[in-house]
Amino acid sequence: MIDKTAIIDSKAKISENVKIGPYSVIGPNVEIGNGTVIQSHVNLTGNTIIGKNNKIYPFASIGNDPQDLKFKGEETKLEIGDNNKIREYVTINPGTEGGGGKTKVGNNCLFMVSAHIAHDCVVGDNVILANNVPLGGHAHVDDNAIIGGNSAVQQFTRVGKFAMIGGMCGVVRDVIPYGIAHGNRSILQGLNLIGLRRKNIPNKEILTLTEAYKEIFKNENLTENLNNLSSEFKNNVLVHDVINFIEKDKKRPICTPFSK
Repeated sequence: MIDKTAIIDSKAKISENVKIGPYSVIGPNVEIGNGTVIQSHVNLTGNTIIGKNNKIYPFASIGNDPQDLKFKGEETKLEIGDNNKIREYVTINPGTEGGGGKTKVGNNCLFMVSAHIAHDCVVGDNVILANNVPLGGHAHVDDNAIIGGNSAVQQFTRVGKFAMIGGMCGVVRDVIPYGIAHGNRSILQGLNLIGLRRKNIPNKEILTLTEAYKEIFKNENLTENLNNLSSEFKNNVLVHDVINFIEKDKKRPICTPFSK
């Protein structure tokens, strides 16, 4: 059902079974997948593709211009997957030419009230951004990560899969997969053991990751510690994820227990 007060450009592509509430505005280059619900007073614009069975709540603004002074109106994109819940006042911006031209959001995510996903971000599946969480431009948040309320992720920062960020935390360094970080500025506090168990990861695998974590972060010399890891650790899938994350972008600072 499409409310008679909604303003929908004739060029917009609206699939079957889409509901659009009162006073929502849909721009010409917007595509909305089957079963998606757009509640009242939602603004969808730009080159924006929204997948199936999403639910977008009042006063969300999706696809509007990036908050980047370098943006000069170039053609860029925003892609949002399926089964996401996008709550009130959430803002999601498309990419910029300098950042690859696309912002991408996965599936089954929950973005709580007033969360913000900036230009050129990549957000995986099953990600939760709690209330008032902004992601700065070019941030990457991998699958199953959770970021607590009123935390802020600095531009270009990476948050690994299954990581958990505590509330009211400034995330200025990359957080490893399966890590827990909190504090005024993010400090690595350990591993997200509860999250791993909830995903039915075998205890043996978790124990190996725990022992490897102690070796990797026994001091601040991460490069040497990684080189000295035994083959038993390196053959563990979870440990392999952590090693790959650290080594993938050596220019980025890593959040450690010694971070200040």
